[in-house]
Amino acid sequence: MDATRQTFLDELYAHGRAHDEQREDRLQRLRNVEPETAELLGVLVRAMSATRVLEVGTSNGYSTIWLGDAAEAVGGSVISLEIEADRTAQAASNLTEAGVKEFVDLRTQDAAEALASFADAAFDLIFLDAERPLYAGYWPDLIRILRPNGLLVVDNTLSHAKDLVEFSELVYASEQVTSTLLTVGAGVLLIVKST
Repeated sequence: MDATRQTFLDELYAHGRAHDEQREDRLQRLRNVEPETAELLGVLVRAMSATRVLEVGTSNGYSTIWLGDAAEAVGGSVISLEIEADRTAQAASNLTEAGVKEFVDLRTQDAAEALASFADAAFDLIFLDAERPLYAGYWPDLIRILRPNGLLVVDNTLSHAKDLVEFSELVYASEQVTSTLLTVGAGVLLIVKST
């Protein structure tokens, strides 16, 4: 990542933290991933040469920029889903300023509807960072649209473990996946779909 883009990301993260500290309502917060989680995402996309990436939960585009930067490096692209139109607009502005807009297809769309519409094995890597209680409902489509040996990355698995009980039970009961929990940021669950 070039220095200009990294500086922009550092400033965007700092702005997001300052914004969130002023908001009591969780839904009004930007809730950006921690920098170490964002960096991990970029490394994973590069290591896998993941050219087809899906992000569920764009917010202001902080993690999306990391994914877009990595997608640019491997000749890929990102589809990022956000339910709030104002957040999508904010992300579009940030992606443009960071110089990765051409590698990201931002969509203001309900995640469940979008996931149901994608073809089987459509993605190499999926990053899940949205409303955690909904993840269990997403599970069948997440596995269906992930290619064999594809990677599903789930954020906040330690910080919000109670919100993820039902989802975690589905993951750990599935014979279609192998998973491991990393103590990076707020906790990152890596789930690999079997062949």
